[in-house]
Amino acid sequence: MSKHGNPRERPPAWEQLSSWIAVVETGSVSSAAARLGISQAGVSQHVRQLEQTFDTPLLDRSTRPARATASGQRLYEHALALRGQAEQMAEGVRALSRAKRALVRMGCVDSFAATIGPQLVRGLIGRMHRVRMCSGLSPDLLGQFQNHQLDLLMTTAAPAHEPGIAQLPLFTEQYVVALPADHAVDPSESLLALSRGLPFMNYSLRSQIGRQIEAYLHGLHPGIESAFEFDATDPLLALVREGLGFALTTPLCLWQSRYHAGAVRILPLSAFQHQGRSCPPLTRRFSLVHREAEMGSLPREVADLVRIVVRELQRDIGAALALPAGALAIDD
Repeated sequence: MSKHGNPRERPPAWEQLSSWIAVVETGSVSSAAARLGISQAGVSQHVRQLEQTFDTPLLDRSTRPARATASGQRLYEHALALRGQAEQMAEGVRALSRAKRALVRMGCVDSFAATIGPQLVRGLIGRMHRVRMCSGLSPDLLGQFQNHQLDLLMTTAAPAHEPGIAQLPLFTEQYVVALPADHAVDPSESLLALSRGLPFMNYSLRSQIGRQIEAYLHGLHPGIESAFEFDATDPLLALVREGLGFALTTPLCLWQSRYHAGAVRILPLSAFQHQGRSCPPLTRRFSLVHREAEMGSLPREVADLVRIVVRELQRDIGAALALPAGALAIDD
């Protein structure tokens, strides 16, 4: 026996059944071939293969035109039923896919959710039945995305290159220094010197932003240590506002906590010195992470919406907080 088994033990191929349905419904091999867009020889071969599979004649070739035998008629009925089930199967899968697209699960850090999230959700209302926005720390959100608990991830901590995972650039923020409103800064002052008079306050090292700031300062001045750490911007800026320390933060974080941000002094990192030069910039870059095989065109639509919202924020934040030029820039 062939390693593929006896042909009579295998179910017929769908192409063969499709040809048989066409032969019965059109009344001839030539008409069936025209309907299916294949050659008459191809249809005839399919009929012969079916007759071999079932070991019985399906066409009565003694008549002109040939007609289906009783066995052929029964096969036609079964084939119609199978085609109906196949159509139901396809529609069921498509319906499930549509149902999944009706709910989009997005993950983003708190500052993104508070500043860009409302306008983004408003822009998606007409396109999605339900939107679920989850906010939190970047490492936690990345884990949720990798576990397929999120469909889209707006993050500054994009995963390492993985097959099937795509990233769309969104925008970039420059870090700035938040100081008490009445604190004077010497033009030659370094961040290390600043930390000797004002305690440095950082975000929690559980967060991507906290780790990024710590790495930056360690590269400049290993002697700067954080006196306080916070998961959120509100308590951090509240202490800065009260004159209890200084912090590095970003435009989105400032806008999220603008109640406090309006009462603190904001300076670019370049206002401080390091080894006789201005401190180098520090940025965090947002990207949209998604699975290439899922969500269709939605990731690009969301990315476009985010950029539109950021353009509006550029005007609002720049005017309200007097941030340096380029502090919030769109990545195309």
